[in-house]
Amino acid sequence: MTLLAGFLDVLLRGVGLIGLSASVGGVIYVLVVLRPMGKLSPLGGAAVTRALKLIIAGALVLALSIAVLVLVIHPGALADPSGRWPVREFLSTDFARASLIHVVLALGLAASAFGLLRPHPRRGGWIVAALFALALMAQEAWLVHAVSRLEGRESLMAVTVLHQLGAVAWAGGLIHLAGFGLLWRRTPGIDPEGPPLLARFSSVAIGAMFLVLGPGIYLSWRYIGDWGALIGTGYGVMVLTKVLLLIAGLALGALSFFLLRGRNRQNIAARVPAFIETEVGIGITLLFAAASLTSLPPAADVVADRAAPSEVISRFVPQMPRLTSPPLRELLAAAGPIDDPFSVRQPEEYAWSEYNHHTAGFFVFLMGLLAILERAGSVRWARHWPLLLLGLAAFLVVRNDPRAWPLGPAGFWESMLLPDVLQHRAALLLLVGLGVFEWLVRTERLTAPRWRFVFPVLCAVGGALLLTHSHAMFNLKSEFLTEITHAPMGILGVIVGWGRWLELRLPSPDNRLPGRVWAVALSLLGVLLLFYREA
Repeated sequence: MTLLAGFLDVLLRGVGLIGLSASVGGVIYVLVVLRPMGKLSPLGGAAVTRALKLIIAGALVLALSIAVLVLVIHPGALADPSGRWPVREFLSTDFARASLIHVVLALGLAASAFGLLRPHPRRGGWIVAALFALALMAQEAWLVHAVSRLEGRESLMAVTVLHQLGAVAWAGGLIHLAGFGLLWRRTPGIDPEGPPLLARFSSVAIGAMFLVLGPGIYLSWRYIGDWGALIGTGYGVMVLTKVLLLIAGLALGALSFFLLRGRNRQNIAARVPAFIETEVGIGITLLFAAASLTSLPPAADVVADRAAPSEVISRFVPQMPRLTSPPLRELLAAAGPIDDPFSVRQPEEYAWSEYNHHTAGFFVFLMGLLAILERAGSVRWARHWPLLLLGLAAFLVVRNDPRAWPLGPAGFWESMLLPDVLQHRAALLLLVGLGVFEWLVRTERLTAPRWRFVFPVLCAVGGALLLTHSHAMFNLKSEFLTEITHAPMGILGVIVGWGRWLELRLPSPDNRLPGRVWAVALSLLGVLLLFYREA
């Protein structure tokens, strides 16, 4: 239950950050971006109404995710051998009390936003909503790493809130922009070729980035400490992951910015929405990476279990893929119980896992090559490459977890309580969905435009899931070295997903470059799997 709780903790924290961004970031978005438009165009009133509904939804999602964590997940992880959950004892802790206050404030924000939906809202309604939003951000200081620090606690808490405020303003504004379907319609008073809405938001986004980067650099310096910890600990690697995702988001934002202010304003209504949608996807992935970071101890605190740079680099040195697998009987005899996370992994387990990864690498690398050939237009049958995903799924459903169903003694439902097994089987469903829908789209059996987006969305979700994979023991050196390749694999998965999204959404010839990028990224993902090492 402890490992499953760790996995669910990261997921619910990520969902909560999305809710926080949609609600608090939505208040900032309305007051700074939309409110000045209310007097200029009928679009302003419709936009505010839609934003209020999204603020309410975000606040309720935030409240629900925290409530489930505090009342279910954490007490369940602390259950004694008799099965009793110490709910009352846990609720007496400072963390639980701070979390419950967070729930109350989120519900208060939802209620104040609901009151503003009435035809004649009370005066000062937005002031009340803004006060709830500010209180929520201030309360965030009691739910972060800084609370447990012995030195500089207050300054770290304040800087963390500023960092989160910038992230919430940026991500929340993007969520509202992408969810605002009226943005690109021809509405009186709004020029669809250069809407002032985006010009106002770009100013907010620039200010938000200063809050993200300045406090973020300070926090990284305090929590990481030195360069060795940056690449030798799970915390450091996740910070690097966040930096790469942020660079991608900034690049997309810069493209939109220069398109709106440049001289070449052709097809802006077709280009900018695609960049905004992709930036939203990157931003949401970044929020899940931030949630994953909260489950890891700061790198500055990890000394004995820190990996040396040479050990990290050795995991990426090419080697011959493993072409043979240990017999199942030998593996089951050597391996510990499937529900014992602290059992020492044996050489047979490492060999079994490496064989699985290397075989999967052959599948993925071949798919990437075929996707590149399809893009070149020289090999028509290459369009059937998605069917390889079904073969990969069939291989992994048997080989992924040898101590669980269908090979091992642990039954199907019993093993589903283990986070590793649960994540593996969720990944299998993603593979099947990817293969089926993308093949049907490429062979024109599914012609509705919306089906084209199943593949990029599932790829992006799969990449984000890799960034939350098995962090319960990520601070231990052996576990860290085993999972060091998950971060680059997750980033490549995100590139594949959102690269394909841009290929579909951008007009020709703008979509050629993202089409090539995602196909190459898929091949590189296969290369990483081919060189995967655990021992």
